[in-house]
Amino acid sequence: MDLGLKNKNVIVTGGTRGIGLAAAAACAAEGANVSICGRTQESLDSAVAALEKYGSKIHGAICDVSDAEQIKTYIAAAASAMGSIDGLVNNPSGFGNTDDEDSWARSMDIDVMGVVRCTWAATEALKVSKGAIVNVSSISGIGASAGSAAYGAVKAAVIQMTQTHAKNMAPDHIRVNCVAPGSIEFPGGLWDQAKQHAPAMYNGALSGIPFGRMGEPEEVGEVIAFLLSARAYWITGQTVSIDGGQNL
Repeated sequence: MDLGLKNKNVIVTGGTRGIGLAAAAACAAEGANVSICGRTQESLDSAVAALEKYGSKIHGAICDVSDAEQIKTYIAAAASAMGSIDGLVNNPSGFGNTDDEDSWARSMDIDVMGVVRCTWAATEALKVSKGAIVNVSSISGIGASAGSAAYGAVKAAVIQMTQTHAKNMAPDHIRVNCVAPGSIEFPGGLWDQAKQHAPAMYNGALSGIPFGRMGEPEEVGEVIAFLLSARAYWITGQTVSIDGGQNL
């Protein structure tokens, strides 16, 4: 299926690895121009090199999405490099897995205000293109998240913001949707680390997935690309769980 993303311009925040990189790759594979940001030059250079093989324009920049000024600078630079903004993927997370001041503050700055500020910065360009936003939440935001109170709470806020932004932006023909991944494993990620250093936690999560395996970033990235595309034009305000039945 041709998603109609060829020559569209897509921003993916936190696009240097995992779900962010998979979403950027899925869009680039469809012919979209892509801008990604990350926190280190090494990870950014590696991701840009991986994306360039698709043959579309790839832009990369350092940006800490907990910093309001850096967000403004990055979104403006991405729009300038690509010429416009047709899609925005709000992906990074502070992974607030402890119930303490630092975890809550990091989660609010990145998972909540990062989404808010990136959306603010891209909205005028998205009005012109009648574009789309996809926010990355988690199944932890759908129900109780006993082991990660901050993470679950802010991911629930992302789901609510998705609905509110979708309603408010509909008159401008901007669609806003959300994905809620389950446990996704990739090199260097949370579940890869747990597999090596906390096997009991890893196996406990694995036992709760009816399909019997962890998810892969590409399985989320491809859904994100679809939700950004013309094929999903009548879909807005929705949250799609991508979890192999884990949340059941």
